[in-house]
Amino acid sequence: MGLRVTSFEATPNPNATKCIVDRPPTDRPRSYFDAESASGDPLAEALFAIEGVTTVLIHTAFITVNKTPDADWGAVRAGVERALVEHG
Repeated sequence: MGLRVTSFEATPNPNATKCIVDRPPTDRPRSYFDAESASGDPLAEALFAIEGVTTVLIHTAFITVNKTPDADWGAVRAGVERALVEHG
């Protein structure tokens, strides 16, 4: 069973959102600054497949996703929810 987003929290960066999930997404934090560096991590690859996603931080208690300034938060958040259910 995948992860479920319980809430999205704003961050000081208007192009980043903190995703609070229903259980720890990992036992070791990892961050990726581009899709190429996420190769081999199914969850990170799924998050980078969302149009507009630029960086990903998978922490032991949450996930933070950054997007391009012109990407729509509604579409990005919906994609994050799908990716976490399918790959989390």
